[in-house]
Amino acid sequence: MIPRLLLIALGAALSLPAQKDKWEGPQPPKPDLLYLMHADNLAPTEVTEATPETRKDGEAHSIPGASSPARTPLAGPILLLRAEKLAPEKLALFRFAVVKGRREVFFSKRRPKDSTRPIRFSVRRFAEGIVRLEVDESLENGEYGFSPDGSQQVFAFQVY
Repeated sequence: MIPRLLLIALGAALSLPAQKDKWEGPQPPKPDLLYLMHADNLAPTEVTEATPETRKDGEAHSIPGASSPARTPLAGPILLLRAEKLAPEKLALFRFAVVKGRREVFFSKRRPKDSTRPIRFSVRRFAEGIVRLEVDESLENGEYGFSPDGSQQVFAFQVY
């Protein structure tokens, strides 16, 4: 009798809609801007626009400057977002190569294996509209940026 009640209770609990956790950390001051999280401090990422350039063997997207002023010492950075218009599921994370004083991502048409591949990260939503983005792998020192799918907007940062 007791195992049957436990199964019924477990089934009822699993059928309830998933509730989002409550966020108890620092609050991002501006919506739709990614912030690097350093303990209880938030540092805004550099917001810029990428310039596309078509080349014979592919397409390059570059942003000005050799390095981002937004920096983190963490190889596995955590970023926070107060999402209003920006959909975190549509973001992609790329590593930039520094070429001629600017940061560049290259996508090859001829050799897909030479194309820049997105870096995996996880998305966790909280009840207050807060979204936590956590990179799934260790990042090497260098320049990185999140970009929404179909947009030239970039949220850039540097791992040092």
